Amino acid sequence: MGLCPKGVFLCCIMVTTLFLPSAYAQTCSNYAFSTNRVFSACNDLPVLNSFLHYTYNPSSQTLSIAYRHTNVDSSRWVAWAINPTSQGMAGSQALVAFQQSDGSMRVYTSPITGYTTQLAEGDLSFPVSDLSATYSNNEIVIFATLGLQNGSSTMNQVWQEGQVSGNVPSVHATSGDNVRSMGTLNVLSGQSGSAGGAAGSSSKTKKRNIHGVLNAISWGIMMPLGAIIARYLRVFQSADPAWFYLHVTCQTSAYIIGVAGWATGIRLGSQSPGIQFTSHRVIGIILFCVATLQVIALLVRPKKEHKHRIFWNIYHHSLGYSIIILGIINIFKGFDILNPEKKWERAYTGIIVLLAIVAALLEAYTWFVVLRRKKAADAEKMTNGNEYGSNGINGRYPYAERTNGRA
Repeated sequence: MGLCPKGVFLCCIMVTTLFLPSAYAQTCSNYAFSTNRVFSACNDLPVLNSFLHYTYNPSSQTLSIAYRHTNVDSSRWVAWAINPTSQGMAGSQALVAFQQSDGSMRVYTSPITGYTTQLAEGDLSFPVSDLSATYSNNEIVIFATLGLQNGSSTMNQVWQEGQVSGNVPSVHATSGDNVRSMGTLNVLSGQSGSAGGAAGSSSKTKKRNIHGVLNAISWGIMMPLGAIIARYLRVFQSADPAWFYLHVTCQTSAYIIGVAGWATGIRLGSQSPGIQFTSHRVIGIILFCVATLQVIALLVRPKKEHKHRIFWNIYHHSLGYSIIILGIINIFKGFDILNPEKKWERAYTGIIVLLAIVAALLEAYTWFVVLRRKKAADAEKMTNGNEYGSNGINGRYPYAERTNGRA
């Protein structure tokens, strides 16, 4: 109490309490259930504002649990599950709870056989008793006692949340924390971990980051930059033909890097069965196909004077702008899936805005140059026309000029 005089000791305690980190209030170790239930261990689950309290009885091989899901409104469902056969969602034996439209709680068991589940009610592969649920202060708590029959103290756990529509659970989100809400639980040591171990999780995260970086650089930055080079540098006569080689080099490099990023994404998809990012995947495949057609078109590029060159130009420009638009859209979809720190999405947005500003300024300057050249060409044409007219009189009627019109 050396820092606080006795008279203000209580005040110091109150101020200190007010400034405690909010995360401390959200840990499971200092939580007290309103029903005075006590559990021997608890874990702060890493995502989705979830906590697991439990007591394991080795002699009876029963696990009493309380699964808490905080910061959830009354229009959402929550679930916690054990997967006796593998990691992930398929094969999980789930406890599901949500508040119905009449305000009552519904809690039931649901065996999950595949990734298109509607969380239908059914018996689990192990006995469940004392199943109940509460909802209060934006927190759903599921209570249950599970009979563990395999004798293993380490198990795979999955937890999830989603929207309720008409008293029926809807499909949960398939991005961000909703695809990371799984792990392992050792009921004897009280330790929980990421699914597949730290090394496996780290490896997959690294691949996702590589996939995102490669695609952001190629489709999202280099492709627009190459288009800017082709459209605006050609205005400067001194840049011809350097602009063409810069354009081809930039776009070819972007294609090679982009194909590497696309292949990484296909590989990640094959390693994550059941986790589908349909729109992101479809756009990525379309993007790869269109870009490949664009590269092939370079091999059949007609010469400038060829009569079909105008059709090739229309084809080339249409595909090029389509690639840029699809690429940028898909990169932002990727940000939603990876859910990285906001600074990375802001940084990419800043680069795109900067390229757009540069393109707008160069577009204005290009029109200025084109109109100025057109004006100069028209003036030169008029001058040449006047000279031609004057020469035409002298050339057609030289005798009349010499004789002042006399025959």
